[in-house]
Amino acid sequence: MQTAAIALIVVLLVGMACGLEITWALGLSCIAAVLLDPKLTFVVIAQRIFANSNSFSMLAIPAFMLAGDVMSKGGLSKRLVAFADSLVGWISGGISLVSIVACTFFAAISGSSVATTAAIGGLMYPEMVKRGYPESYAAAVQAIGGTLGIVIPPSIVLVIYGNITGTDVGALLMAGILPGVVCSVFLCLYAYYKAKKCGFPKSDKFSFKRFLVSFKDAVWALIMPVIILGGIYAGVFTPTESAVVAVVYGLIVCLAVYREISMKTIWEIVENTAEGTANLMILVVTAQMFGWLISYYQIPQAVTNFMLAFVSNKYMFWAIIIILLTICGMFLEVGATNLILGPILAPIAAAFGIDPVQFGLVFVFLLAMGQATPPFGTCMFVACGISKQSVGQVSKHLVPFVVVEILCGILFALVPGISLLLPSIIG
Repeated sequence: MQTAAIALIVVLLVGMACGLEITWALGLSCIAAVLLDPKLTFVVIAQRIFANSNSFSMLAIPAFMLAGDVMSKGGLSKRLVAFADSLVGWISGGISLVSIVACTFFAAISGSSVATTAAIGGLMYPEMVKRGYPESYAAAVQAIGGTLGIVIPPSIVLVIYGNITGTDVGALLMAGILPGVVCSVFLCLYAYYKAKKCGFPKSDKFSFKRFLVSFKDAVWALIMPVIILGGIYAGVFTPTESAVVAVVYGLIVCLAVYREISMKTIWEIVENTAEGTANLMILVVTAQMFGWLISYYQIPQAVTNFMLAFVSNKYMFWAIIIILLTICGMFLEVGATNLILGPILAPIAAAFGIDPVQFGLVFVFLLAMGQATPPFGTCMFVACGISKQSVGQVSKHLVPFVVVEILCGILFALVPGISLLLPSIIG
């Protein structure tokens, strides 16, 4: 392997080990490779950054971020919680199920795991504690529910993965629906088992009247993912255009229907989204430059040849991927893992005959799971901040939930139809 290629990897690892932000670590590794390669110049970096950022599908990222901010600050959270409570609150351990179901609904609006944990956790954690649940367990439920935020569309991470690997973004978004719902169901089943075992309380009996009232109040929020995904499915608009539709719809609902935000609030939301988009886009284009150099030095081919020599079939490959991403999730942030490993692993998966959309979905699902794993899970940190509980206290309750998500990841890897059913219907 060339000296420049080795420097590309080594500088990245050293930079991250020294505590550099992933953006700077990626940028320095690219600069080191260009300096050591006589065939490349810094003009290449400028050209690649421009080419990578000049992408129509990239517009979906700031638009989905803006839509999520508008909907999360416009009164959606409490309405979705009330609807989820009327739906499953009467079951044993109902309030914990309400948290997970509410996170599932909110994930279909926000596109962010951290936002989902913060929005739903801020409402549900005090309620769970009030009803007699252990504080550390209540925090763990918020953390694990939040992980669904980047699996169920609209998902910013899926959009970025599609851009850096060349996988169809629309198909990836549709692929996340069924696995997200399946995972939510299994998490609810474990929460139910835990509630029965520990004798946790439940709410009043199911009331159809209460269900209808809460559904009527939350219907505008529930319609949003239907409009987005239905429009993509029907071919009315592209995934990128659907993000803009989501922004317009969110503004209409929050201003004219719920009336819980003002024009001043909207300006603050736009400022917050602009700041977040700027930081994220710098990271994305830097990572795309890194991905281009990875391909230029044929590192994926080298890794593929190595794995083909020692890994006999795709099932062994899946086992390695699940173990690798579980470990990465414990120590690396989702964006870093996505941007670094996505361009490397996607071609290898294709070499084993794995559908690119299925692999992308399972890859992002395992990244999502990592947000709840100690010692560096972002959703776990948010839940700990809300609850004032230590990482150790919350972690012991998170472990069984994480095991459930690992089993779901194995299921999605072994049964391609779960991920590919909706994309195949779309064609």
